[in-house]
Amino acid sequence: MSGRAPLQDHDDEGPAGMHRRDAADDASVAAALAAPPMPSPFEPSPFLLWPFAAAASAGHAATAMLQAATAAWTGGTRGRASPAPEWTTPNTVRLELSTMRLRDFSSDRAAPATLVCAPFALHRSTIADFAHGHSLVETLRGDGVPHLFVTDWRSATPAMRGFSIDTYLADLNVAVDEFEAPVNLVGLCQGGWLALVFAARFPGKVRRLVLAGAPVDVAAAPSGLARLAAEMPDAAFESLVGAGGGRAVGQRLLEAWGPLPTDAEIDAMLQIPSGTDPRRRCGLRRQFRRWYLATVDLPGTYYLQVVRRLFKENQIAGNRFVALGRRVDLGRVAVPTCLLAGRDDELVAPAQLLAAARLIGTPPEEIVTLVEPCRHLGLFMGGRTLAAAWRKIGRWLAEGAASRALAA
Repeated sequence: MSGRAPLQDHDDEGPAGMHRRDAADDASVAAALAAPPMPSPFEPSPFLLWPFAAAASAGHAATAMLQAATAAWTGGTRGRASPAPEWTTPNTVRLELSTMRLRDFSSDRAAPATLVCAPFALHRSTIADFAHGHSLVETLRGDGVPHLFVTDWRSATPAMRGFSIDTYLADLNVAVDEFEAPVNLVGLCQGGWLALVFAARFPGKVRRLVLAGAPVDVAAAPSGLARLAAEMPDAAFESLVGAGGGRAVGQRLLEAWGPLPTDAEIDAMLQIPSGTDPRRRCGLRRQFRRWYLATVDLPGTYYLQVVRRLFKENQIAGNRFVALGRRVDLGRVAVPTCLLAGRDDELVAPAQLLAAARLIGTPPEEIVTLVEPCRHLGLFMGGRTLAAAWRKIGRWLAEGAASRALAA
C-alpha cells in the first residue's frame, strides 16, 4: 500500500467514536495484510464455479466434470428456490428500474442521502437488512443515517440475459440522480467495486464512499475467487451460461455446491453470542437458511464481463476499466473514503480491498481503514461487526468527519 498509510494518526480527538490511532492499530492492519485467509468449511461464492474447484486446472477432469454438471442442469433442478426473504425494516419502493427496485428506508429526508449498493451475486439484497440485531439498515438508521436507500437487485429473467455492467451502472446513475447531489455511497462486496467504478465515472455525485469486503485489486493478495477465475478457462464460464439459457442460474449453482452450512457455521457468520436464548438462536438459523436458499439469477453477459474484466484481467486496479463509454480513472475519486475489511475473509483478501487506498485520489488523511476479526458474511450480517464498525461508520457518514480516523 505504497503512498497511503492504512490508518491515519491525528493529535486531537474527533467526534464520538473517533480518536487518535496508535501503533497497535497499525500493526493489526499490517498483520491482516500479511496473513493468508483462514480456511473455512463454508465458502459461499457469488460468482465462480466453486463446486469444480478441484478441477480448476482445465484438464480432462475439469472438462468431464463440467459436462456432467451441464447435463444435470439442463435436466432441471432438484428443487425450487425458496421465496424471496422479507425485509426486516419497513420500507417503500422509490423507483422501479429494469435492474432493481430502489428501496427507501428513510425517516428524515433533510439529511444527505445514503445509498447502499448491495451485492449482486448469488443471494438477495436482503443481506443488508437480514434480521433485528443483524441488519446494516437498522444499524445505520440508528446512528445518524436517516435518509437511507438500498438497491434491491432483480433476479435476471431470460429477457435480461444481455444486460451488461453498463446496464447496472446506468440504473445506479438514475437512482443517484433521484437525490440532491452529492450522496453517500456504501458498496458491499460485489456492490463495492460497482460503487467504486461509479464514483470514478461520476466523481461529482459522491459525497463520501464506503467500500466493505469489495475486490478492487485481485492481484494484491491470493484468494479463492481470484485463483479460480485465473485458472478456469473461459469456456467453462461460457458453458455455465449456455446451460442456463444465457444466464448464470443461482439455484443450479447452489445445488451443485453441496450441503447447507451447519448450525455452528451459521452462528459464526452471524456472530451469535454464546448466551443467546435458544429460541432466538434457532430462529436466526432458520431465517439464514431461508435467505441462503433464495438465490438470484445473473445475466450471462454481466456474469462473463465480471469474471473476465475484474477477476481475470484486473482492469479496475489497472485503470483499464471502461464504464459507460469512458475509461475510468480511480485517481478522480477524491472524496473521504472508508475501507472495511474482514481479517479472516475467505473470499476477498483484505489486501484486495485495502489496495484502494493507493489507487484513489483521496488524500491519505481522509482515508479511514478498519479491519474486523470476521469472515466475509460477518462483515454485513455479523452482530458484533455491525455494533462495532458499522455504528462508527454511520456516525462518520452523518457527521462528515472526513479527516478523523475511526476507533478500531
